Amino acid sequence: MRLLFGLVLIAGLGLAGFAVYLAQNYIGTYQAALNAERAKSVEAVPTRQIYVTTRAIAHGEIVTAEDVRLAPWPVEILPEKTFGAKSPLFKEGDAPRVAMRALEKFEAVVPTKISEPGGDAGLTSRLRPGERAFAIKVDVHTGVSGFLRPGDQVDVYWTGKVATESANRVRGEFTKLIQAGVRLIAIDQTADMADSDVNIARSVTVAATPQEIAALAQAQSTGRLSLSLMNSNDITVADVIEVDQRVMLGLEAPEVEKAEPVAQSCTTRVRRGGEVAVIPIPCTN
Repeated sequence: MRLLFGLVLIAGLGLAGFAVYLAQNYIGTYQAALNAERAKSVEAVPTRQIYVTTRAIAHGEIVTAEDVRLAPWPVEILPEKTFGAKSPLFKEGDAPRVAMRALEKFEAVVPTKISEPGGDAGLTSRLRPGERAFAIKVDVHTGVSGFLRPGDQVDVYWTGKVATESANRVRGEFTKLIQAGVRLIAIDQTADMADSDVNIARSVTVAATPQEIAALAQAQSTGRLSLSLMNSNDITVADVIEVDQRVMLGLEAPEVEKAEPVAQSCTTRVRRGGEVAVIPIPCTN
């Protein structure tokens, strides 16, 4: 009986080992076939290593080397003028690049979507934190005869009249410096700093804080604005400047005639029978 049990056990172990052997051969054959099919598919679709984005990038945002990576892209649908191993996106010593439009994650990077090293993406990329863009109307007289360029700094002068304390009296016209060292970021619809053509601008766009823009808007609606071009290396701080016709001609302000004090008298009324008498008394105030 024991001999029979031992023979059955040995036969079972043999069958189990044979089953494992068959399973291993089947799995190995399947894996080899799968790898072969994968190799065929790779060979059937040629690819090229190009730069793609690793995250979503907003318009005007600075693009760094950490925001892109090389990835295989099918040659058949490869965009024109891509960046790859032979045409790297970033070289040592290059200035940062800026996104010219919004980029999605894993999107191919092409020259039309990213600026040259040191370039910008328009006005939004030229505004510093806390700054806003504001347009000022100018002409040949108020705009320095067309010699303004994006990147220049100007002083802004206001000329107009203001009401005095008396409602029926208006102060004569005068000119005052209201903003000093305002930075220009665009002339008309041009923001190219390399443009050297002389054109008579109809408007200039400046970068300023919201408080400065409120002052410029109020000044533009109540008088005339004129611009004065500054030296690019000028770091002086302008004093408070205000000039009217008398200051311009060197005339002294007219003396204001002082009114003579009027003597004050105080009285009281006293009724005596049917008559009312007015009696002077010392004033208490």
